[in-house]
Formats: sequence, C-alpha cells, structure tokens
Amino acid sequence: MQTQQSFADHAGVGTLYLVPTPIGNLQDMTYRAVETLKTVDLIAAEDTRNTQKLLNHFEITTKQISFHEHNTQERIPQFIEKLQAGVTLAQVSDAGMPSISDPGTELVAACVAQNIPVVPLPGANAGLTALIASGLVPQPFYFYGFLPRKKQEQKAALTALVQRQETVILYESPFRVAKTLTALATVCEPTRQIVACRELTKRYEEFARGTLAEMITWSQDHQLKGEFVLLISGNPNEPTTAPTDELAELPLKAQVEALITAGDKPNTAIKTIAKRRQMQRQVVYNAFHDIK
Repeated sequence: MQTQQSFADHAGVGTLYLVPTPIGNLQDMTYRAVETLKTVDLIAAEDTRNTQKLLNHFEITTKQISFHEHNTQERIPQFIEKLQAGVTLAQVSDAGMPSISDPGTELVAACVAQNIPVVPLPGANAGLTALIASGLVPQPFYFYGFLPRKKQEQKAALTALVQRQETVILYESPFRVAKTLTALATVCEPTRQIVACRELTKRYEEFARGTLAEMITWSQDHQLKGEFVLLISGNPNEPTTAPTDELAELPLKAQVEALITAGDKPNTAIKTIAKRRQMQRQVVYNAFHDIK
C-alpha cells in the first residue's frame, strides 16, 4: 500500500513531472507546462532536437537529456539517482502525453517503486481529441494505439478489437492507413462506422467519416499525409470469441495476445490457449514471455 501527496514536502527527494506537449498547434501548450519546464532542473526528452524547438519558442533554457526507447535501461538508474538526490525532472515526448504510445511507462514504474513522487500535468492527447469530435459514442472507449506490424499478429488484434462494444481508438501512419482499413475489412462487416482524423490541431486538420467500405475507397483515392487517428464504432452485437481455427494459424504468443486484446488477463489467456491446444500451460507461458 502506498499513497502520494503530490505537493507535500518530500524531504529532499526530487519529483518527476510528466509534461504533455502540443500534438501540432503550439498554442495548446499550457501555462503550467511552460512554467514547469522553466523551473525543473532537467528535462528528459524523447528527441532533444525536436524538443529544443519547443523550448526556444517559449524561451525555456532548462538543460535537456535524451530519453527514448533505445536508452531506457541506461537512463532510468541515472534518473532515479538524480531524483533521490533532490533533482526535479520533467519528462516529455515528441508530442502529446508521455507513456501514451511514447516512452515513460518504465520510468514512472521505477519512481513509484522508489517512493519518488510522480506528478502528471494535463494536456494534449491525439486519441481523446479525435474521439470527442468523431461523432461516435465517446464512452466507453477502448484505446489500443499502434497495431502490430506483422500481418498475422495484426489480423489477430483486429479480429479481437472488432468484437469490442466500445469505440476503439487506433494510431496509424499515413503510409499504412489504406492497408489497415483493407485488413480491417477481412474481419469486420463493411457497414461498420469508421472515422479517420489527420493533422489534428494543425491548419489542415481533417475528419473523414463513413462506413468501412466508403473509407477504404476514400483512402485509396486520396494521397494521405499526416499522422492519423482511426476510430472504429463499437460492435452493436454481443461479442463473440475469435474463431478458434483462425487463432490456431498464429504463433502461440500471438494467440495469447489476441485474447488479451479481447479483454482476458494474461494468465487467463495463457490457460485458455493451453487448454484449446491441449498443451502444457508452461509451454504456452514460455512462448508468450519469449523464454527459450
């Protein structure tokens, strides 16, 4: 059991501030975010070159240090040591909220484990920004983020996602939107409502709304630019388990991940797949956790 009073005196221990940055429009930077970046001792940035442009715009001179997916294990012990010594640290990603499809999760977990206060600031988020203007039911919703790149794993994820009764939020590159919609059509009825949002908060912000069939035609007829948020309307029918024979074609790890995406807890998904395949649970467990 642990409690945190974010603004109490923490007796010489520093604080980790999670600071959202604009997803396109610099005017979406909050006063509090600017002040926090000005007053902390150090900024951990996903890309220091990108963040420097933001800092220059708001005349922020705080020193930066890189923190991205390739140096996480190296940086976290360094940050924990600094925080324990009383250094205040702000973490930012290139756009939007830290930890949401961006670095940050492991650092937060490490700070919580060491009783170092973690203070989140509210701010820009592409998924929620798209959701509230989508015209789809805004709650409940299910945020998934980026789909797997491998074809079999992506199909397994989509098969599970289209069963969900919540509005589903995906992130996608403009180079893969058409392919993703086409892949979605292999597991979903063509009448399902889809919304594609691009260039959110920027000059060419655009929302395309229609059935899946209409959206496939739209994506193939247009030269798509800018990062996308795709929203899938919830399944109006009672969800069903993904077909066993369809999952059976996938690697064991992907089968477990498909059930987790559908709502199962990891241990439950492992037990289910082991039972279906008439395999020892440990074999499936090892495959899911990449244990050789």
